[in-house]
Amino acid sequence: MKLSHFKFELPEELLAEYPAEHRDESRLMVLNRKTKTIEHKLFKDLINYFDEGDLMILNNTKVFPARMYGEKEKTGARIEVFLLRELNAESRLWDVLVDPARKIRIGNKLFFGDDESLVAEVIDNTTSRGRTLRFLYDGSYEEFRKKLEELGETPLPKYIKRAVEPEDEDRYQTIYAKEEGAVAAPTAGLHFSKHLMKRLEIKGVDFAEVTLHVGLGTFSAVEVEDLSKHKMDSEQCVINEATTKIVNNAIDHKKRVCAVGTTVMRAVESSVSSNGRLNEFDSWTNKFIFPPYDFSIANCMITNFHTPKSTLMMMVAAFAGYDFLMEAYEEAVKEKYKFYSYGDAMLII
Repeated sequence: MKLSHFKFELPEELLAEYPAEHRDESRLMVLNRKTKTIEHKLFKDLINYFDEGDLMILNNTKVFPARMYGEKEKTGARIEVFLLRELNAESRLWDVLVDPARKIRIGNKLFFGDDESLVAEVIDNTTSRGRTLRFLYDGSYEEFRKKLEELGETPLPKYIKRAVEPEDEDRYQTIYAKEEGAVAAPTAGLHFSKHLMKRLEIKGVDFAEVTLHVGLGTFSAVEVEDLSKHKMDSEQCVINEATTKIVNNAIDHKKRVCAVGTTVMRAVESSVSSNGRLNEFDSWTNKFIFPPYDFSIANCMITNFHTPKSTLMMMVAAFAGYDFLMEAYEEAVKEKYKFYSYGDAMLII
C-alpha cells in the first residue's frame, strides 16, 4: 500500500484539545469485521462485548514529564528541551530534542529553574533537532531525577495548542501506569476508569501487562510513498513470563484476546513464535505494521482515532481491513468523533 491511501480530510475542530469529563464516557465506535457493521456506543459499554475468560492486554508504561524549558547562557533565549531517553545514568547523558534548534550548538550551556540549579551542556548533535546533553547537578542520582520531574511538564502532543493544565498530569496517564519511560501516553488506555476495570474484573475478564515505552518516533511523519521503505524508530519493550502464560492460555482456549492500543499490538507482534504463541521479550522493537499483515496474537483491539497518513492509522487498517476502516473514519468525521490522543475510541472485534 502507498502513503497516499491514508489521506483523508480531518476538520481541525475534531482534534481533541481536552479529554472527556469522565474517562469511560468517551464515545466508542464498534467495528465488527465479520458483519461489517458499525455501532455507536460509550466507552463504558465495552463491557458488553467481553465474557468470562476473555483477555485484555494493557501497556503499563508511565509517561514522565519530558518537556522542559531552559535559558541559553549569555543570550537568555528560551529553549524547549524534550527529553527522549537517558543514555547513561552515571554520566547523566540524555538524548533530547531542542527548539529552536538553530540556536543550540555543541558547547552551549542551558540553565533550568528559577535558581538555575540545573545546568546542561550540549556535547553532540544527533539529528537536525536532536542533541546529546550532559546534565550538571550537585546531588545524588535520585535527587537529580526528582529535579527533572519538578522542572518538566506533561508532554502533551504538539497539536494541542493550549498550555498544559494541572489536570493533564493525571489525565495524560493511564490509571494502571507504573513503569516510567514513555514520552507519550498509550492513549487507548486513557479511557479506562477504576470503576470500569472493576466491573470487567467481576465479569471474569482477565488482564495481562506488557511494557512498551512510547517514543516520539511513533508519531513521526511518513515521508516515503512506498510504505515498505519507511523505518520506525526503536522503542524499548518488555514482555515477562507471567504475561506470556496468561496470553497463550487465552489463545489456547480460543478466548477474545484484546490489544488495548497500537503500542500493545506492536509489542506482542514483536515477539511471536512460529506456532503463533507469545514469547518473552526484553529488547527494542522497530516493527512497522501496515496492510497487508497477518496478526498472530490479538483477535480484537481498542484504539483511538488517528491522524491522516500516520503509522498508527496504517496498523489499524491492517487489523480492521483498509476499506472498512476508511468507511469507519468517514462515518467518524460525519458523526463528529474526536480524534487523536484525547479523542474518542474504537473497538474492533
